[in-house]
Amino acid sequence: MIDIKQVSKSYGDELVVDGVTLTLPKGGVTSIIGPNGAGKSTLMSMISRLLPMSEGEISVDGMDVTRTKGDVLARRLSILRQDNHLTARLTVRDLVAFGRYPYSKNRPTPEDKVHIDQALAFLDLAPLADRFLDELSGGQRQRAFVAMVLCQDTDYALFDEPLNNLDMRHAAAMMRILRQAADRFGKTIVLVLHDINFASCHSDYIVAMKDGRVAFQGTPEEVMRKDVLTEIFGTEVSIHEIDGLRIAVFY
Repeated sequence: MIDIKQVSKSYGDELVVDGVTLTLPKGGVTSIIGPNGAGKSTLMSMISRLLPMSEGEISVDGMDVTRTKGDVLARRLSILRQDNHLTARLTVRDLVAFGRYPYSKNRPTPEDKVHIDQALAFLDLAPLADRFLDELSGGQRQRAFVAMVLCQDTDYALFDEPLNNLDMRHAAAMMRILRQAADRFGKTIVLVLHDINFASCHSDYIVAMKDGRVAFQGTPEEVMRKDVLTEIFGTEVSIHEIDGLRIAVFY
């Protein structure tokens, strides 16, 4: 599990994450939701050690993220950031192969090739493996980055706004892929999402943040409530149950 204890992040006088204490359960899909500026992406960046904490402690299965060697942590936890742009002209296979760097240090082994081929197949990218990234659609490119993260074969995979720039069809397909990754491969998937209905339909656990703090957390049934969402987003909302799933409509 990921244990977060009294974690804060400040930029000068601005407190972006404010004393967050939270346990992210192992296994399944956990979504972090909340309005813009709630501290969601900042918290995820601190979990993955991309951003230093101002205060607090974070551990992954007992490993302190600030003290654990980078290659050791990278075999346990991976992340896809929002700004996943590359300047180098790479093929899909080249990009996915980056996921194996913590293991082979850029000297691919036969085992690496197995993982690369599996990731390409899982994301339905095998026919596009030798295409350059700039020749792909936005949805195909996003799948390639997700394949790179899954190829890293970590117990925990973090995705910061993985639905960015995807239309509804591709966003729904991406959520199904991430759900399958948790179920089929036993991974812990942690997502930062703006679309709370995708969070409701595909998550086992939801963390709702506001003003840098954890405001609510629980199962979709516990968080997808009129009073909770009105408090979080500051606007009127109604909840409708469709096929056993809770869907929010904002006014």
